[in-house]
Amino acid sequence: MAAVATVCALSAAPLAPRAVAADTPPYTETYRPQFHFTPQKNWMNDPNGLVYYKGEYHLFYQYNPNGNTWGDMSWGHAVSKDLVHWEELPLALSHDDEEMVFSGSAVVDWNNTTGFGTKKNPPMVAIYTSAYKNGGKQAQSLAYSTDRGRTWTKYQGNPVIDIGSTNFRDPKVQWYAPTQSWLMTVSLSAEHKVQFYSSKNLKDWKLQSEFGPAGATGGVWECPDLFPLAIDGDKDNIKWVLVVNINPGGIAGGSAAQYFIGDFDGKKFTADDKGSYTPPTGKVVQDFEGTGFGTWAATGTAFGHGPAAGAVDGQGPVTGFDGKGLANSFHGGDGATGTLTSPSFTVDNPYLNFKIGGGRHPHEPGTVMEQGPPPEGRVLADFEGGTYGDWTATGDAFGTAPATGTLPSQQDVSGFLGTGLVNTFRNGDSTTGTLTSPEFTIDKKHINFLIGGGNHPAGSDNPTAVELVVDGQVVRSATGKDAEALNWASWDVGDLAGKQAQLRIVDDNTGGWGHLNVDHIMLSDTKAQRVSQETSVNLIVDGKVVRSATGTDSETLDWASFDMRPYAGKKAQIQVVDMNTAGWGHVMADQFTAADKPAKSVVQRADWADYGKDYYAGVSWENAPGGKRYMIGWMNNWDYGQSVPTSPWRGAQSVPREMALRTVDGRIRLTSKPVGNLESLRETHPAAASAVTLTSASKPLISPAAKGKALDIEATFSLKDADRFGLKVRTGTGGEETVIGYDTTTQELYVDRTRSGVGDFNSTFPGVQTAPLKPKNGKVKLRILVDWSSVEVFGGNGEAVITDQIFPDPSSTGIEIFTEGGTATLSDLRAWQLKSIWR
Repeated sequence: MAAVATVCALSAAPLAPRAVAADTPPYTETYRPQFHFTPQKNWMNDPNGLVYYKGEYHLFYQYNPNGNTWGDMSWGHAVSKDLVHWEELPLALSHDDEEMVFSGSAVVDWNNTTGFGTKKNPPMVAIYTSAYKNGGKQAQSLAYSTDRGRTWTKYQGNPVIDIGSTNFRDPKVQWYAPTQSWLMTVSLSAEHKVQFYSSKNLKDWKLQSEFGPAGATGGVWECPDLFPLAIDGDKDNIKWVLVVNINPGGIAGGSAAQYFIGDFDGKKFTADDKGSYTPPTGKVVQDFEGTGFGTWAATGTAFGHGPAAGAVDGQGPVTGFDGKGLANSFHGGDGATGTLTSPSFTVDNPYLNFKIGGGRHPHEPGTVMEQGPPPEGRVLADFEGGTYGDWTATGDAFGTAPATGTLPSQQDVSGFLGTGLVNTFRNGDSTTGTLTSPEFTIDKKHINFLIGGGNHPAGSDNPTAVELVVDGQVVRSATGKDAEALNWASWDVGDLAGKQAQLRIVDDNTGGWGHLNVDHIMLSDTKAQRVSQETSVNLIVDGKVVRSATGTDSETLDWASFDMRPYAGKKAQIQVVDMNTAGWGHVMADQFTAADKPAKSVVQRADWADYGKDYYAGVSWENAPGGKRYMIGWMNNWDYGQSVPTSPWRGAQSVPREMALRTVDGRIRLTSKPVGNLESLRETHPAAASAVTLTSASKPLISPAAKGKALDIEATFSLKDADRFGLKVRTGTGGEETVIGYDTTTQELYVDRTRSGVGDFNSTFPGVQTAPLKPKNGKVKLRILVDWSSVEVFGGNGEAVITDQIFPDPSSTGIEIFTEGGTATLSDLRAWQLKSIWR
């Protein structure tokens, strides 16, 4: 990962990260992973510089030495002898006044081609992206070490490749033996391209070729990797794998690791041709080919008076729609809003397929279409009347009085009430300060307020946040979503009833989106409902949105599909919604078709190293013993990465995985399995179960060993007639459970974390992730790694992998077997408790 600009905005966090008691020993904190690498403290993201040298696997990583959110990017450092136990070392490459040290790789320069060492003591060379603070340019630079990576010197001739770009990053370098030269794979992230360079000395580089755009292109391309693997273990049959991590636009939403399989000739990578795609046929419900919308009802102005014939005034080129017309809500630009709703119909087909494009603003459950009056309650501040009243201001961000709307050079501010609001865009983002309320007594269940502006959470180095302070401690906080439109945030403060409190509005940020908009702060017994800011296509049944899809910030329409089977025979409506007035605040839709099979989007047709929410920046080790190819990824997602409730660290790495190419269902797939040494953590006696047949039931494993917060589970199920079956892990308190199941009707592995514990820090966190997996000989085989705050599920022979974070209560330690809609048999299960790598 490189630019913080790719970080998606956070929703207002109802709770600050859990406080850690001063006497809590390191690595025993509530959600601390016990067999995944985490730094003792502070923020970590992408793995970097993966290389094996003199008996040590080196893991460098993007690290903020000064805080628990993204910033001051540097290279942290850890080493391992077995890819399981890790020793954290001092900071390797530090940011400085000129640059941050973004992602990259490391090699051992065995022949001393750089002259940085000697042939007797070859240097370790890091190739990283210099992210220059003045102007934002990104270029490729070198640093070297002659003491096994313990100390580093930046090369005086940096940068070694500079193309003048602000989106040119994450070099992966390896020795390419056939040409006796170094090979660099590096990303042109915004262009969805990968470039290949060659060099004899790591200093002088020549561009050889480019690859892309291809596959999924809904977000930036980052952290590329290129490596050869034998197909089905045949060393005479080699293919090359190009990994391209993408954010957002991944298979489960947000960040993900995409891959391509093909050939590499030393200069150029050519992906295998997967052929063209033909969607399922069916009954067309609406194709927008008429002059009007027919029986579909439009509100607002966004959709115009009828279908568009492509792009409308002020819009970029629109592609991917069928025929001549489509629904397009860019009429009047992104500032217009409206809905387009079908007549009611009876659901009589399994799937509804359609094309969608435009902005990535998902439907948020519980939102309302229009901002009505605030809930009843006591207003603490409405910022009317031209003064801040008895609130105390410091610094220069708040001026001498509330703003009356949009300030000079600011994008349109909307969503506030009355004529006044707090707006810290005074003199742009350069100003800072605080605004603090007098003390008040918490005598209602909720504190509601309107908030917009920058996404810099409380606890980060330079926050833009609203904070609730009780007894000198920040007990609640919220931040903006990098948007000027204000929307309701609400804190449940029932547990603080009777306490004296103060509110503090903080703007300590002078960078992009370094300001905050706040209005109408009130105490109420009613939670304020957020107003929809979605650009989506929704399925409405019984007055509720039961299915929803959104665009990918692209003017190219792509297929999406709703599973209608749960609503067979019910009345439903389709609604195309544009309630967003900010960037990409529009939606496009076309070709609604009732069909027997789901259509697949480009994202679904792409290949993914992992189908979960939390596997990103996946890259592999160079020079591993025995020619093995081990890969590791950042176990997080930029959609919510900065708000996961962990402290004093934030960010974990996946377990290292051994990668292979296997023929699965007639085509070559990249597969993975946990590194073999992980089994050394297993306690001696596993819990075991066999020949357990269940019919539409759930049953706990009663063995005392079949519980835990850190587990390694191997399970094989035999299919019978059940619709779904599997295991529930981390079951317990208040119905908490993480469901790891198999759906026989769709032939998909899935992980459901909607009841996995804390998840309300971001609306995109709860959900169900799926991966295609066909049974083999009537059986489904699973390997499940459960840690204190994650699950990693390997299905089949590792062709279906789902990695998800979870934040359950520590007391939720149970395991259950379940079936739904029929019978299935647990043929065999063994569950080992895993020892901690930290003690």
